Amino acid sequence: MPGGSLLNSGGMADYGGGGGSGGGLTFPVVVTCLMAASGGLIFGYDIGISGGVSEMESFLEKFFPGLLKGTAHASKDVYCIYNSQALTAFTSSLYAFGMVGTLVASRVTRRTGRQAVMLIGGSMFLVGALVNAAAVNIAMLIIGRMLLGLGLGFSGQATPVYLAEMSPPRWRGGFISGFPLFISVGYLIANLINYGTSRIPVWGWRLSLGLAAFPAAVMVAGAAFIPDTPSSLVLRGKHDLARAALQRVRGKGVDVDAEFNDILAAVEHDRRNDEGAFRRILRREYRPYLVMAIAFPVFLNLTGVAVTAFFSPILFRTVGFESDAALMGAVILGLMNIFGIVGSGFAMDRYGRRLLFMIGGALMFTCQVAMASIVGSQLGHGSKMAKGYAVTVLVMTCAFSASFSWSWGALYWAIPGEIYPVEVRSAGQGVAVALNLGLNFVQAQCFLAMLCCFKYGTFLFYASWLVVMTAFAVAFVPETKGVPLESMGHVFARHWYWGRFVKDHKFGDVST
Repeated sequence: MPGGSLLNSGGMADYGGGGGSGGGLTFPVVVTCLMAASGGLIFGYDIGISGGVSEMESFLEKFFPGLLKGTAHASKDVYCIYNSQALTAFTSSLYAFGMVGTLVASRVTRRTGRQAVMLIGGSMFLVGALVNAAAVNIAMLIIGRMLLGLGLGFSGQATPVYLAEMSPPRWRGGFISGFPLFISVGYLIANLINYGTSRIPVWGWRLSLGLAAFPAAVMVAGAAFIPDTPSSLVLRGKHDLARAALQRVRGKGVDVDAEFNDILAAVEHDRRNDEGAFRRILRREYRPYLVMAIAFPVFLNLTGVAVTAFFSPILFRTVGFESDAALMGAVILGLMNIFGIVGSGFAMDRYGRRLLFMIGGALMFTCQVAMASIVGSQLGHGSKMAKGYAVTVLVMTCAFSASFSWSWGALYWAIPGEIYPVEVRSAGQGVAVALNLGLNFVQAQCFLAMLCCFKYGTFLFYASWLVVMTAFAVAFVPETKGVPLESMGHVFARHWYWGRFVKDHKFGDVST
């Protein structure tokens, strides 16, 4: 309703996204959201660097000499060459502490604001990167990874919520997609760096790990200059700063009165609930949000993309590529991620979220089954795959990666970041990100052992779950295209299943 408050029509406006006339796309909001989304570089760079460094001979020689000797024995089962719990701990330890960081950040963010949490996260990641670059033993590597994990937890908890609260509803999906887009960009940059540093003897791996300080510095600089979200400032009683921040991102001369009133109303609704957010989200009326907070990270990990991203160079070495070719394959994988994310950012606000789930799920399932068929028939004990089949596996992996980025990769950040009511937003996002990082830890620690045990059946395992998660998305995830944040309750109240839980405040009853 132009120039008016959505509260006047029975709903609550998007206090961070621009109800009324304040919903325009201005240069300040674009710059602010891009600076925040750059935190995704941290995620993507580490994912890419971990897998590539784990495949560098200079790194293995210093920290895992026994594993390096094992790769020289051609008679060993090729599925099991890299099966080392110590090596996977190098990757997985980050995600264990990322889970801890997220749970802490979800409480801290309500007291200090989204901006401060992003600043803290970037700073911890910066220190962790420097510790890793200077590592002289495994213990020092793990300590650096712990700091990186805490940084990931803080930045991953705050950034998607920041983007959801700052972006206008009409372009919210595209803006939130900026976070996974920067993850993909960071992943691509990391693999390009790995490709170059792998040619530097002895200390090339140090350069790869140390350059993680660059995206962390970008995150810190960005968080230092962007304003906090108006809703976060109002939650902490800073009304004048909140109004100034809203005026800054909406543009000079724009009437923000209606939107600011909706922010005040939304926060007042939050304060009327004196229970903690984590206790509140367990209540029956918040059941859909709790289910989404759990289901999305579980299904995200069961796509199999996380372990593919972590260990893509090792996976390509397993099927027959040499070291340089394996790293270049990971670079191509990064490009496909970017294409998928960009396409999703344009499509989700035009065609909706559900269509992306269906297309992505069908394509990912096809790719996983095809990879299982090729690997199962061509990769045997003590042998490597013929080059033509190995290239086919690379193509299927890239198609899978693009399909994931198009669907779950972008929507995992977009939907949980936009569906939660303000009173449980920090708790819902905290649960989702913490669970995701915890499952990342489990998968990163178990994938190489799983590949050794199940062999090509690993791909079929993930393919079967793709059927389940696509059906869940179609049946239980409501369409949220263009819906203001504070009107999400109406969408759930009218859903065929969630309507039995969510009270529709417009009519004052529970929708059936």
